[in-house]
Amino acid sequence: MKKQLIIWQLINRSLAQEVPVMLLYVLQSEGSSPGRQGFFMAVNAAGEAAGSIGGGIMEHKFVEMAKDRLKAGVSLRFSDLQNTYTDDSKSTIKKQFHNKSADSNQSGMICSGEQTILLYRIAAGDANTISELIASLEQHQNGTLQLSPAGLQFTRAVPDTDHYFSMSSEVEWLYQEKTGYKNHLYIVGAGHCALALSRMISDMDFYIHLYDDRPNLKTFRENVYAQEKRIIRDYSELLQLIAGGNDQYVVIMTVGYRTDDIALRALWKKQFRFFGLLGSKSKIEKMFNDYRSEGIPESLLKPIHAPVGIDIHSQTPEEIAISIAAEIIAVKNR
Repeated sequence: MKKQLIIWQLINRSLAQEVPVMLLYVLQSEGSSPGRQGFFMAVNAAGEAAGSIGGGIMEHKFVEMAKDRLKAGVSLRFSDLQNTYTDDSKSTIKKQFHNKSADSNQSGMICSGEQTILLYRIAAGDANTISELIASLEQHQNGTLQLSPAGLQFTRAVPDTDHYFSMSSEVEWLYQEKTGYKNHLYIVGAGHCALALSRMISDMDFYIHLYDDRPNLKTFRENVYAQEKRIIRDYSELLQLIAGGNDQYVVIMTVGYRTDDIALRALWKKQFRFFGLLGSKSKIEKMFNDYRSEGIPESLLKPIHAPVGIDIHSQTPEEIAISIAAEIIAVKNR
């Protein structure tokens, strides 16, 4: 989210300084495209840039195209171009094929995917919309960004899906995106591994919630990466504090067996996109055998990633954080 803010703030600053600025947006991507749907960047006439549409030779080509058009004063307002799409140099939407055998629109890359990229010159009239979007992001709220031939719009209403794109022609298309954090990570336990995991995940699209029952814990105080931190009396309170959902990820890493058990029992009947438990293989095996002896059904135990993290023989908190983050991302992008 910080990366998105940097891009919109560059656009906002460019408008305030009356420096022409171009928005480049990946509206759609397929296959092995380096630029995924929702990637975007800004380039202004002073040569400043922020963000990415996938990198490599393709991004360099589009950045230079944006600079040339800004320098030449070519307006990319859609209303000005509805009758000029026969001139390819003025197209606002360009499809790029990452394949050198493509008949046209080769990106210069060979990864075999494709992506559809919008070039949109920000207008002075977009200033209020962009300011409202920035305010929403700073307040960690969700909203809807809409791009279409009518221009750029933003509302505080939250869409049902993260991304939507439809296109029947270059003058009839619509892109909508859920702005703000799309995923929530609940870290239960605020020790050294939680601090390392928070630090790593903070650069990704996750709103981080941190819980612990130790009010004077040093690593809890030092954790400046979580957007929300809370000291609770007992981990059984998690039943009311954490709601299930497809955008909800949970990792339990409390101080020991007893508190792990309380947290697990509070949450295991809820549905999450990801539910992990930190611990050694022997600890996990004992816990789960005890649960089976109690008659706890496998349907509650099977969804739990335990021990959480991919097996890379992690030892330090930072290595453990890498292994957990990798497993979370694998599930998110599955």
